[in-house]
Amino acid sequence: MVNQHSSPARRHYQRATAAQSAAAATPSQQQQGEQYELMAAALWEARRTLKAIKSVQAKIEKKRELLPEFAPYVEGVLAAGQGAQDDVLMSVLVWRIDVGDLPGALGIAEYAMRHQLQTPDRYERDTASLIAEELADQALRMLAEDAPDGPAIAEILQRTEAITAGHDMHDEIRAKLHKALGYAHRAAGSPAEAVEHLRRALTLNERAGVKKDIEKLERELKQHDTTGQPPAQPGA
Repeated sequence: MVNQHSSPARRHYQRATAAQSAAAATPSQQQQGEQYELMAAALWEARRTLKAIKSVQAKIEKKRELLPEFAPYVEGVLAAGQGAQDDVLMSVLVWRIDVGDLPGALGIAEYAMRHQLQTPDRYERDTASLIAEELADQALRMLAEDAPDGPAIAEILQRTEAITAGHDMHDEIRAKLHKALGYAHRAAGSPAEAVEHLRRALTLNERAGVKKDIEKLERELKQHDTTGQPPAQPGA
């Protein structure tokens, strides 16, 4: 397995050779090259390690520990890639979501959608559906924590919505993305935008579990219109 504590020179070499191979690859064909083969082997070993871990939380921490060794490769592909099919890249996308690195995941997601990359078979969803659902699920978990960064999460989800718009997916997945957007806007202090997304979620899936939140936000907005006082901030 690649040493995740490798020297800056080694990481530069990994990044440069990955970029060179990615630039020379044929779009939609399988990625090739020395670094891809090394990373694919490292991924196989990592997945075998993860399979032996029963605890979900422990799996997440192990992914956090393993991810740095793939970073130079990913940087190289994103910098110069032409859209070759890349299971390493797509796996790192999911792992970054799992550990809460939403900005890092979104960089790969935007590349994947731009080049129409496919997900590895084990994920059992098309790329747009996987990106929308996994990012929404992780955002909802983060928004349930104390003092979430609502504006940052809202921005991530808005970009997620933009890159997956127009792609066919189950209504329940699209509803989950709008639900997460609604809660992110609520946490960011934007109740009108929050209501808009929560209503959309409810339209797409009547069991989205947002009716009471819509009613509460609508009351707050009505109070604001009547009194001129801004709606109360979450947790205030």
